[in-house]
Amino acid sequence: MVNQLNLNWPEFLEKYWQKQPVVLKNAFPNFVDTITPDELAGLAMEPEVDSRLVRQTDGQWDASHGPFEDFDGLGETGWSLLAQAVNHWHAPSAELVRPFRVLPDWRLDDLMISFSVPGGGVGPHIDNYDVFIIQGMGRRRWRVGDAIPMRQFCPHPALLHVDPFEPIIDVEMEPGDILYIPPGFPHDGYTFENTLNYSVGFRGPNGRDLISSFADYALENDLGGAHYGDPELTVREHPGKVEAHELERLRNMMIDVISQPEDFAQWFGRFASTPRHELDIAPAEPPYAEEEVRDALTGGETLVRLSGLRVLNIGDRFFLNSEGWKTVDTKAADALCRFTELGQQELGDALQNPAFIAELTAFINQGYWYFEE
Repeated sequence: MVNQLNLNWPEFLEKYWQKQPVVLKNAFPNFVDTITPDELAGLAMEPEVDSRLVRQTDGQWDASHGPFEDFDGLGETGWSLLAQAVNHWHAPSAELVRPFRVLPDWRLDDLMISFSVPGGGVGPHIDNYDVFIIQGMGRRRWRVGDAIPMRQFCPHPALLHVDPFEPIIDVEMEPGDILYIPPGFPHDGYTFENTLNYSVGFRGPNGRDLISSFADYALENDLGGAHYGDPELTVREHPGKVEAHELERLRNMMIDVISQPEDFAQWFGRFASTPRHELDIAPAEPPYAEEEVRDALTGGETLVRLSGLRVLNIGDRFFLNSEGWKTVDTKAADALCRFTELGQQELGDALQNPAFIAELTAFINQGYWYFEE
């Protein structure tokens, strides 16, 4: 069963997005869990999956990272198992991301799923990203505070908590409810019974991320090689002083490196199409021939994009999994960016273009798209 999201997106974006937290009651009517606790535990045993186990015993916190060999001896209270990017590895759970594609793909981080036993949680904390927490099986109480400066501290090297806070939201969540929390709002969840939570996160880069990534791009592409010059230099009475106009010239040199639209778009496309988590890439075996791909699509078959794959359109450029992609058909390439499932209707006349079929066949053989089973 596919879960359908009942949400007025224009109203939500105007009133709440990056402004204030909100509880969206029964946003997924008749919600059906997409994964079982045993399946989640199985994923946490895989080395490719980023997972954590967080425990609290007599007020003492402990956290460990997977992959895990077993979950013996945990007891029935006080722990949570969390797995990141489950949408990359579990097709039914990946369907939970689909209703959120009214938001930009490049802002999506991942779908994190947690299983908690009574008393389990990760403690009061602040996230620096937008998150939609979907309540699955069980009951959980969530408290959310206001976005004010707060002391953060580490009760364990792998955990960052905040001091107790006065809640502006205090709610017991039921299956199908969503709690939306913008960046900077402290929150804490307390579990009453065995429960599953699904967190769809949207992350924005910070300035350090951008500068660091662009610096790597500049080095790789030999940008910014011009040296500082000052042909109008005059005798300096105070040789130990850097003049304001010199500082401004240096700043402008740095700005000039990023102000070239061609390079900036090329860098950002590669940066934004790089996934933060491993992908479940399985090259086609045996590989498809180009005529097989053309015949399948013109015969009505559907292509499905690998879950978590980032495919972006920036102007007349296209980017796929951190690489630029020069296409022979921009309209069809745009369809590959826009749709996660597509076929003859979306690709249109491009299916009659041997050069585009060659491009598409290469992507399918790499495991980036596959035919719907």
